[in-house]
Amino acid sequence: MNIGASAIKLAGAGLLLEQFVDFADAADTDTITTELAVQWATMPPGSSSTWHAQRLSVVRCFARWVQAFDPAVEVPPVDVLPTRTRRATPYLYSDADVAALMAGAGRLRSPLAAATMQTFIGLVFATGLRRGEALSLDRGDFDPATGVLTIREAKFHKPRQLPLHPSTTAALTAYAARRDRLCPHPRTGALLVSTTGARLAATTVSQTFRTLLRENGIGQHCPACRPRIHDARHTFAVNTLLDWYRDDADVQARLPLLSTYLGHTDPRHTYWYLSAAPELLALAADRMQRHAGATS
Repeated sequence: MNIGASAIKLAGAGLLLEQFVDFADAADTDTITTELAVQWATMPPGSSSTWHAQRLSVVRCFARWVQAFDPAVEVPPVDVLPTRTRRATPYLYSDADVAALMAGAGRLRSPLAAATMQTFIGLVFATGLRRGEALSLDRGDFDPATGVLTIREAKFHKPRQLPLHPSTTAALTAYAARRDRLCPHPRTGALLVSTTGARLAATTVSQTFRTLLRENGIGQHCPACRPRIHDARHTFAVNTLLDWYRDDADVQARLPLLSTYLGHTDPRHTYWYLSAAPELLALAADRMQRHAGATS
């Protein structure tokens, strides 16, 4: 088997996979072994176990795909690095799931609670914001004229500005007007307010979200994963990547844009989404196979 040729067909894994192929070429090997994968994954010396796990995950996904037509390929076991950091398996919400959550939030007893929870849910799914980032937003952070949202209380204290889809801008504008009618004298300058006029609390959001999941049976048929608010972020990232692949866009060139939008400090953190959804790997492989066929 030619590792380089196979990797070209699965180029969606990005720079990490290209680096592994270069390493394999330098080692003068034409197949994937667990030993080779571990040697590469644990480079450079002194790097973190989390980084090792991310690198090995890229090779494992690639090896699993290649093994389908070359049984000699070894797929590195998941426990080959005992100190690896295990990520929670993300739950990827369907459009029907999101619609059910929005509808359920709209049935909350308090009109203000309903409007606020619907806006929170819509916002995290439309932008991939972290829960804390959404709850920390102030009124002045949203500019309806430009459709830009400013994230000031970001993870790692790295503010960023997000251009919003027109539908998201319209929804936030409508919420602001409804919020001001229902709560004309708030106790805070927060964008999202509770029924008491205070900033919406994380505990309130989490409890309400769990109730909505349970009432709508979301995630009951996924024993390996448990739906969380944070999975709205995963869903946004995966759907963005899927849209790019389906539009035949240059995903490799656009990936840093997604990293910036999500507030990742390093683009390599965004690469993980490529291994989080098998459909992404399949689309990457299909695209490169079509490209190879057109140029052969």
